[in-house]
Amino acid sequence: MEARPHSGSDKVTYRYHPVGGKPVNLGQDKRAAIQKVLDMNGASNDAGTVSELWRTYQTMPQWKRLGERTKSDYTQYSIKLLEVMGKVSGRIIRPADIARYLRVERAEAPVRANREIALLSNLMTVAVERGDIDVNPCKQVKRNLERPRTEAPEPETFAAFLAWLNTQGPQRQVIGLMAEFAAMVGSRRIEFIRLTLPQIDDELGRIRLMRAKQHGGSVRVESVTITAGMEDLVRRLRALERPDGCLHVFTTRDGNPYTDDGFASTWQRAMTKALADKIIPRRFTFHDLRAYYTTQHKAQYGGLPDLHADSKTTARVYDRSRVSERKGLG
Repeated sequence: MEARPHSGSDKVTYRYHPVGGKPVNLGQDKRAAIQKVLDMNGASNDAGTVSELWRTYQTMPQWKRLGERTKSDYTQYSIKLLEVMGKVSGRIIRPADIARYLRVERAEAPVRANREIALLSNLMTVAVERGDIDVNPCKQVKRNLERPRTEAPEPETFAAFLAWLNTQGPQRQVIGLMAEFAAMVGSRRIEFIRLTLPQIDDELGRIRLMRAKQHGGSVRVESVTITAGMEDLVRRLRALERPDGCLHVFTTRDGNPYTDDGFASTWQRAMTKALADKIIPRRFTFHDLRAYYTTQHKAQYGGLPDLHADSKTTARVYDRSRVSERKGLG
């Protein structure tokens, strides 16, 4: 490798002289130039590449602090990211490369691309902290525009869907009860998929859940009041068949609590069949039921529920009211 100073300047350009070949320009970054030479000669391991940063990230405390659902999501996001950038050294990734990934490489999946670059940003932070690079290039590029969902199922549509699920097999009936529970209490699926009977306190008239997204090391417990409208639902939940000694409320035919993937596949099959049978006019996601709860809560009680540390998030993401009401002047 040759270093070539610029006359009248303190800049240095590096190039590589392969045996019997033309010189290869390596740019002005010495560390990146050395890495390129090692890569071309097969003498380098993958130290400093995005793949190596991903492996390192999974051994660090910040990874261990993540919830299991977030870890699973990041693992999925890593697939395409590593396919495109896995062998690239973090030292040579520029903001322009991030922008190209977002707008060109993943043009057909702009929202998913945002999530993948969020993961890459975490990996670049690892590179910054250990001195590989000075600046995280991901933080210098705007993400793709995301349009939040604007609809929640109408009460009539949701009621028809629940009634239809109740005529299907036992597992779809359980899925229907999970959907009804989500719509009545507004919790994320991850927060109640492993709900146990002791968490339903009839004496106090409350259901005790743990908020999935905790911030700042704090633990937030959610205590949901069992209203008169929920008493029938609670009775049906308690009456579900389950093996002797099993305390989980929602179980598969084997008597085990649902996994997130198992639930998702059952939900999607039920949704597809409901559309084919014209039970519902269009598809909605299970997460839309959180918006359903928020919208109905506002209509019934005149205010938004306490779902996030920042109430603005609840208003922006989950309030899907179609009519804004206010009083005129007296």
